[in-house]
Amino acid sequence: MSKTIFITGASKGFGRIWAEAFLKRGDKVAATARNTETLKDLAAQYPDTLLTIQLDVNDRAAAFAAVEQTSKHFGSVDVVINNAGYGLFGAIEETSEKEARDQIETNVFGLLWVTQAAIPVMRAQGGGHIIQVSSVLGVATLPVLGLYNASKWAVEGLSETLASEVKDFGIKVTIVEPNGFSTDWGGASAIHTEPNPLYDGVKEALYAGLTPDTIGDPAATPDAILKVVDEENPPLRIFLGKVGFPWLNQVYANRIATWEEWKEVADAAHGGQVTA
Repeated sequence: MSKTIFITGASKGFGRIWAEAFLKRGDKVAATARNTETLKDLAAQYPDTLLTIQLDVNDRAAAFAAVEQTSKHFGSVDVVINNAGYGLFGAIEETSEKEARDQIETNVFGLLWVTQAAIPVMRAQGGGHIIQVSSVLGVATLPVLGLYNASKWAVEGLSETLASEVKDFGIKVTIVEPNGFSTDWGGASAIHTEPNPLYDGVKEALYAGLTPDTIGDPAATPDAILKVVDEENPPLRIFLGKVGFPWLNQVYANRIATWEEWKEVADAAHGGQVTA
């Protein structure tokens, strides 16, 4: 049975690729973008099953209106994919107030507004599935991406909490955590801070580690997304790409080792009688 998919940031990258995959298999798609001109070819190809909506996710009222428009147009909103967002490259010290605020505004608040708009619609229809596009950098960090890391850590915390709050409404939540992929995220769509030469060495080391083997092919991702959407009991979290699992396995092993090393100090800070 076909589903109705609402997806933000559908003009390019993952959003465009996934929207097209859903349309090809017969789903109905509401594709939002700041500039819907980029979707004209898809609209001509799928006139009955594609609804294009101009949307800046930073506009809360517009986000609510877009979800409501989709519900009225197609009769339901089965899946929401919060994909809109961008990368901010720069050391913490280099980042201006405007750059920092803009990053959080889009990557966190934009996702929050669409999520808030989707919940009452899904609750009224008896269920749905909210898919939040996070990143492996929402679980671990890399230098020179501090504000982006922070935005995705916020998405992780918000979305894990959301899953526990809406499960009784029949609403499922999945956090998608891609590693690096050859989309515009690191290219034309990225914002770069004014560089400080003191951080040149850190940046060079980061970029040297981004070998072709660590960068995924976005065209290979639709099958995974389709499987998650079709799953009766979808995962709360799923990596996209082969880099995330081995990297995060080591990251968590290191974290646990540090917590264990400092456990006595932590326990003493609790106060009262400490049990072994």
